[in-house]
Amino acid sequence: MKKFDKERVLLAVAGPVIALVVAVALTSVVLLASGKSPIEPYSLMLEQATFSDIQVLILNQAGMYYLAALAVAIGFRMNLFNIGVDGQYRLAAMVTAVVGTHLALPSFLQIPMLMLVAMLTGAFWAGIAGVLKTTRGVSEVVATIMLNAIATSVIAYLTLTENFGVPVGNNQTTGVMEKSGWFPGIKVAGGEIYGFVIIAVLAGVLYWLVLNRTRFGFDLRATGASESAAAASGVNAKRMVLSAMLISGAVSGLAGLPILLGDTHTYSLSFPAGLGFTAIGIALLGRNNPVGIAFAALLWAFLDKASPALDYAQPEAYDKEIAVIMQGLIVIAVVVSYEEVRRWGLRRQQRRVGEELAAAARANGNNGNNGNNDSVKEVAAR
Repeated sequence: MKKFDKERVLLAVAGPVIALVVAVALTSVVLLASGKSPIEPYSLMLEQATFSDIQVLILNQAGMYYLAALAVAIGFRMNLFNIGVDGQYRLAAMVTAVVGTHLALPSFLQIPMLMLVAMLTGAFWAGIAGVLKTTRGVSEVVATIMLNAIATSVIAYLTLTENFGVPVGNNQTTGVMEKSGWFPGIKVAGGEIYGFVIIAVLAGVLYWLVLNRTRFGFDLRATGASESAAAASGVNAKRMVLSAMLISGAVSGLAGLPILLGDTHTYSLSFPAGLGFTAIGIALLGRNNPVGIAFAALLWAFLDKASPALDYAQPEAYDKEIAVIMQGLIVIAVVVSYEEVRRWGLRRQQRRVGEELAAAARANGNNGNNGNNDSVKEVAAR
């Protein structure tokens, strides 16, 4: 049993490790081709990670990445590609900001209410794609991509001055939210960690428990593996598809709350975009596992927050886009490495089964021979 567990861990870790090594190697080749040191940029970024203020930035960014990647992973476990996390999280953040600006409740009610608004908004927007898929057979990839564009236009319309927009200089905002909706942070030496990071951790724990310790999670994974097999066992595949999209959208809605409730306290044109697409790479690297996703989110946040220092390196500056190149290479390498690791694991499993069958055949053959010898001895004795 222990041997099996070790092999399973090896197969789980091999993919991301190989992807990371390959990405670093290829990025080093790019640096060499441009006539620059292939080592110094990494040492500069690692040095940045020792500064407390950068560590705070990394943790805050990782919290947002983690929630968005969990939303993507829920779809992946159902064999669904929710490409619309970016639109879902931005629309949810904007609606939450509007509600938080125009409604004032005590903090113990205001914050849960804002979280509920964000989740319902994200679930509603993702649910459109879920309904289209289950009733009309529309691909969730196409539907969610189109919904991203529609969400951008809806946000632009709702933030017009004649609707809910509040101009602040050259920026268009939704106004400052009531303080009762500000999520308290954790003050440390390097700044303030978003308190919502704790919610992100709890979401990861809940994700693991639901998928691995509940009947719903089993049905979801079974349907993702084979809809026909799940249907044969009494699982309503269409209902599971819709449920997975709704839950994925609800978690997407939470992804913008760390910065909304912990920092900006308003939605504006400068609100981070592209988070949903980054989350796809993080979920892939983390293999849809909550712990793996956490490490992948920290790695991505590290590359984001440590890379600006490359612009100011002395005596020779490096382009901070090196980190973007590495992120892209990681996504490409992770797909290839996972497939190779899967094939390697399959070959090992086939070889092991073959060896076990051969051993069993030899054992049966020996037992048969022994039985024949005993019969001969009995006959001779008579």
